[in-house]
Amino acid sequence: MAKYDKADLERRMKGAVESLKGDLSGLRTGRANAALLDPIMVTVYGANTPLNQVATISAPEPRMLTVQVWDKSNIGPVEKAIRSAGLGLNPINDGNTLRLPIPDLTEDRRKELAKLASQYSEKAKIAIRNVRRDGMDALKADENKKEISEDDRKRLETELQKLTDEQIKAADEASAAKEKEILGK
Repeated sequence: MAKYDKADLERRMKGAVESLKGDLSGLRTGRANAALLDPIMVTVYGANTPLNQVATISAPEPRMLTVQVWDKSNIGPVEKAIRSAGLGLNPINDGNTLRLPIPDLTEDRRKELAKLASQYSEKAKIAIRNVRRDGMDALKADENKKEISEDDRKRLETELQKLTDEQIKAADEASAAKEKEILGK
């Protein structure tokens, strides 16, 4: 049976691009966005839990996020997790709700965020290239087992390279758009 599965390779490459887009959406651009808090993990009930599983996150104003904690006993851990996440946010405690004003971005912070967006993009491109390598290895294995001919392998390698180039271009475009948004150009 052939090891090469184009659909699986395509799914994995597109998954890397989607993961990149998710990472980029968490980068703050001066506007309130609930996705900003997605990477935050809170230690509640003895386990690390994503913030969105212990509270409701909303953006009632363009420069304000609110985090409504479902269990009042979890407010302290949620507040601590937000402060220690390194996002530059200072929660204001209003009972069961934490208000998070989004401060203006300085030029230095914008440059740092743009650099971080580039790093996220590079990681996604590495993941895409790793998927390509797996596909190339599978094609060579299939050829060695005499399941496909040399001509078929070369044709499929060309298709795989084309798919790789498309996904890397998508990653570059997502990163460039985010960097442009961050830098305000």
